[in-house]
Order: sequence, then structure tokens, then C-alpha cells
Amino acid sequence: MFRLWFDKGTLLLKGDVGTPYGKWDPRSGCYRIKACHYRDVLDFFRESNIRFEDVVSNLPALEQLEGSIELRAYQNKALDRWLAADKRGVLVLPTAAGKTFIALKAIDLLKIQTLIVVPTLDLLDQWKKRVRDCLNVEAGVIGGGENIVRMVTISTYDSAYSQAAHLGNKFMLLIFDEVHHLASPGYMQIAEMYAAPYRMGLTATYERSDQRHNLLPLLVGDPVYSVSIEELTAGKHLSDYTYEKIAVELTKQEQQTYEENMAIFKNYLVGRRIVLKSAFDFQRFIMTTGRDPHAREALLARNKALKTAVNSEAKLDLLAEKLETHRNEKVLIFTLYNDLVYTISRRFLIPAVTYQTPREERREILANFGNGTYKVIVTSQVLDEGVDVPDASVGIVLGGTGSRREFVQRLGRLLRKKDGKTAKLVEIISKETVEVNISRRRHLKQQEKHNNVTQ
Repeated sequence: MFRLWFDKGTLLLKGDVGTPYGKWDPRSGCYRIKACHYRDVLDFFRESNIRFEDVVSNLPALEQLEGSIELRAYQNKALDRWLAADKRGVLVLPTAAGKTFIALKAIDLLKIQTLIVVPTLDLLDQWKKRVRDCLNVEAGVIGGGENIVRMVTISTYDSAYSQAAHLGNKFMLLIFDEVHHLASPGYMQIAEMYAAPYRMGLTATYERSDQRHNLLPLLVGDPVYSVSIEELTAGKHLSDYTYEKIAVELTKQEQQTYEENMAIFKNYLVGRRIVLKSAFDFQRFIMTTGRDPHAREALLARNKALKTAVNSEAKLDLLAEKLETHRNEKVLIFTLYNDLVYTISRRFLIPAVTYQTPREERREILANFGNGTYKVIVTSQVLDEGVDVPDASVGIVLGGTGSRREFVQRLGRLLRKKDGKTAKLVEIISKETVEVNISRRRHLKQQEKHNNVTQ
């Protein structure tokens, strides 16, 4: 009889006939198979009428779930599509559209051992609270100094990766929050080293600039449901919003600094006949900076030019006006660079949240923002993704990367539904700088996405 078991992130098959999924391992005298093919191997054996002993799983005890989740129509449709796809696939919904509740409803329906994988400790805390509130059980936690496995367990991507050899056979369902992270070269091994047959990916923005999202169907499943911000605002599930772009002028000194540094960057590209048409082209250029000091000098000059444009004094003057205009509303200020975050924090006496902010301090700031003690928060990119920021209605953007993902995530921070609310997103850019093109490219991508949805 064949015997199949788990071994440090892979499966071992003992027997005299292989499967389409494994390779002979002479060291163990068995066939070795990626753990992600567990369900495929089971199907192969059953279809081939081969008797086998399956000792792969080592599951934690089941617990009594008491779900209290009522889904909206579009959320039910998303869940039905995932169930119909044999419980595999990616759900693409905007920030604030309730992806978390769809996943929790799936756990409540299936009542199987589940690992929820998240990119940050803030999201780990957020999911832990939602599991308690919606399923009436305490979640296990892997990460942030905790290492407890339960029927429903939450882990950071880093911990799920580092402990895959130990955790890979303990769950039947994997839920990947912000699933676009899974396609990175390191994290994709999480999907490969876990035997869980059922998989769900959640994201507001499926595509990656490096095109590695094309790997996700193999790791999690195909995109099975997608809905846009425009569809949900039109259907009144998210708040309506307005968008305003304002261009300001650099000072003479800022303009000179900007032009001098951009000239260094552009002259290098022309001299080396380098054309940057895509994010992949730019990544290849960055790779050359490790071995070419002139390329590094050009990159540093470009970064200094961009920093000059993003951190312009005129932006801060206009920010002061906007804060006065919206003094009775909750405002999120988004920047690209941490030093501008701290400049704004000091100048306007506003709490700041960056990756350097201690976890407990960040919790306190967000809690005080939620209860109205703080009316304004300034942040870099750390609040762009996933973090639940309640009731913010105004976003002021002073700099960004230009990616559609960043735009959707920042806008999503403002769209949680509230009676009578119209969210406002204000983008302040510097004239005659690369920021103009960055903003234009992002909005062309957003418009293309909108047109694809409405056609």
C-alpha cells in the first residue's frame, strides 16, 4: 500500500509507482512532492483506484463557531463564486467593501481549520478582533512574539514563511489577505509548502507592476469575483467621493535644485541609451546601481529631485489652507517620505504614523482618531494598505509612487459608508516636475480600469 505523509513543507510518497506531481528523492527512498499538490495527489489516487494511507494532516482541534455575519448581495455573490470554483480563487474588492467579512463567512460555513495570512502586525490585530466578534472564538496567533495554533489562526506572511515546515500540514483552508504580496519570490513558497486544499485570496488591486500576479492562479486560484469602487459607490455600498488635483509652483531655489538633479539623471540615461518605459525597466536600472557608481549617482540625483518636488514649501502653505477649510472633518494626510511626515507633524502639531512608530503608539493614535480625540493624522505609506481607519472623510495627498494600487488604497481609507457623507480626495502636486506625469499616468490607469468595468 502507498503511504503519503508531510515532511518539512513537502509530501513524501512511499510506493513503487509515482504520480505526475513528484520526483524521486534518492536520499529518502521516496517520491517528494510540493505540499500544495496534496489535493491533486488525492484526486489522482482516487481516479486511479489506488489504495493509499494518508497521514499528511496534523490538524488542531475543531471549536464551536457561532457566526453572526450577514453579507450584502455583492458579498454573497463573491462567496458563491468562490464556492463554485471548488473553494479556490481570488476576490478583488475595493478597500472598505468588506472582504474580511466574506472570508469570515467562508470559515463559518466550512467549519474547518483555517490559517489567515496578513502582511502586517496591525492587520493581525484587526483580524483577531474580527474573529472574536464575528465567530465568537479566540484566534491563534503566529507572529509578533506569539506562537499559538488554534482552529482559526492568524499569521504574518513572514511567520507563515519561516514556520512553513512546522505549520504546513495543520490547516485545510488558507486565506491570504492582500494576496498580491504572495506573488513575491519569497512569499510564494508559503503557498507551495502548505498542504491546505482550499485557498482564498483577498485584494483591492490584483495586478502587480512586475506582472508576478500571473503566478497567483497556480498558488491560490483564478480571480473569481471583481467589483470596482464606481460600482459600489453607484450602488450606495460605499460613500460617494470627489477628487481635486491642485498644482503649486516651486520656489526659485527648489526649481533650480530640481532641474540640476533631473539633468544628472537624464544625461546618464541618454549617455547609456537607456529607455525607461515600464516599472520593469526601472527595476533593471536600479539593479545596475550596485555595480555602476555613475548609475548610483544618477539614481540619487533623481531621488533628490523627486524629494524636492514632493516636499515643496508651497505644498505646506496650501496644506495649511486645506486643514482650515476642513477643520471640522477627519483628515488623513498622505506623503511619500517620512521626513515630510515629521515636518508636517511638528509644524501643525499633528500625530504622525510611519513604519518607525511603535505598535502600541500606532494603536493609540488610530483609536484616538476613531473616537474623535484627533481630527488629523499624517502618514507616509504605512496606512495605505489594509489598516482599518474609521470615519475619515478627507484625504490630502502630498506625494506618492503613481501606482494605481496606491491610489485605490488611499481612496479606500475614506469610503466607509456613513449617512450624508461625501468623501474628498485632494492631490497637491508641483508644477513642471515629474509629479505631473506620475499623477497623469495613475489617473489614466484608473480611467482604463473604470472603462473596462463599465463596458
